[in-house]
Amino acid sequence: MRSPDPMPQLLMIGALQPALVARIEQRYRVHRFWEIDDQSAWLRSHAQSIDAIATSGVFGASAELIESLPNLKAIISFGVGYDSIAVDTAKKRGIIVTNTPGVLDNCVADTAVAILLALGRRISEADRFVRAGEWQHARFPLAGSIGGKVCGIVGMGNIGRAIAKRVESFGMTVAYHNRRRRDDVDYAYHETLEGLLEAADYAVLVVPGGSATDKLIGAEQLRALGPQGYLVNIARGSVVDEQALITALQNGTIAGAALDVFADEPRVPAELLALDNVVLTPHIGSGTHETRQAMADLFFANLESVFKEGKALTAV
Repeated sequence: MRSPDPMPQLLMIGALQPALVARIEQRYRVHRFWEIDDQSAWLRSHAQSIDAIATSGVFGASAELIESLPNLKAIISFGVGYDSIAVDTAKKRGIIVTNTPGVLDNCVADTAVAILLALGRRISEADRFVRAGEWQHARFPLAGSIGGKVCGIVGMGNIGRAIAKRVESFGMTVAYHNRRRRDDVDYAYHETLEGLLEAADYAVLVVPGGSATDKLIGAEQLRALGPQGYLVNIARGSVVDEQALITALQNGTIAGAALDVFADEPRVPAELLALDNVVLTPHIGSGTHETRQAMADLFFANLESVFKEGKALTAV
């Protein structure tokens, strides 16, 4: 039987921001799934009590978990990406799935441009050069200019457009590849991904994760980008064939890469760590106080709307 507890009950898959969790716990009964030793046994005893799943793009929600919760009404997710959530399974049962789009666009765009500049102007290399005391004995090698280069954006959504606006201010020319041409931008459109990569000096990946984009960038696409080209990925690690990228970086197929996301986070291949022509950041795309607060506010607003109004503010 379902628990008589009057508070809606949430199954929280992984640890969210402490302030957000404290806010949720004032109105909902939270079960911390990641702290439960025998999760299968717990579900057998408590599955019927769960009204909603609280999760993130990192933790997700599997089809198996969703199917095990007979009274599940909603999956509330922290983050814009939802490829880790079995959305089709949820929708078949009429379960609401939400995310937090829009509020992180500018910060993710800032991160993309920051690591693009760090890569092109060799900022990380220069920092290591100074710290190692090498400046006392040699001049740091020259880098290439950013102005005048072509920034090819793969995925011209809200974040893609925010990136385009920023790189234009550095004198870059913007081109893009999308599932379809956009009528609201004037940038050069390439119908094929390979066509864009061949034209680009810097290719910035801004597509969602999931099966449709799994290993979208492989050996063939890296060859199209070429030995003077740079890859910037702030999308999902799954979008790039990581081993093909490592090989391309090692043998000079492309000039370098800036990566904020990886195939098996937080594990980063040792081969990438060993390369100087790579900028590596720990998935910090939306990592500012202001943006994370806005994400938390939208998460909570979605949760409240589902249980008060029966609908979400930002449903997937």
